[in-house]
Amino acid sequence: MIKLNSIVANQFSKKSTVFNMNTNTEKQQFAQQLKAAMTAMGYEAKASILEREFNLRYYGNPVTIQGVTKWLRGQSIPRADKVITLAKWLQIEPSQLVCGIEMKEHKKQWKDEIGYQDREICEAFINLPTPQKKIVREVILTFSKSCKS
Repeated sequence: MIKLNSIVANQFSKKSTVFNMNTNTEKQQFAQQLKAAMTAMGYEAKASILEREFNLRYYGNPVTIQGVTKWLRGQSIPRADKVITLAKWLQIEPSQLVCGIEMKEHKKQWKDEIGYQDREICEAFINLPTPQKKIVREVILTFSKSCKS
């Protein structure tokens, strides 16, 4: 019985190592994409800059310098909501940030479906400072909720 348990434990250990290697590769890829995107936007790929710029745009609990350092070192990948915030800030698709894959079809389709007036509004919103974006977002969500009722 002891021999069987050690064989199972050994096999589990091997599978766990393979899983961790894949996960580590994904984390390293994310870190590379993040650094490249920051550099492309004219930012230095430093934890202090990433922490400041991210927390200005993220509406949840702020991230710590230790957390963003792990992102830049390839030790962790943030949750999806944080990846989306990063992608918006760095003006790339979330899939490109996480996987290195760019998906432009959805953007093109969305742009074709809206009129020029809606595009102007969206562009004006995007160009607003972050505090004003929060206010506009709250106003729109309030109107949306009141119309559904």
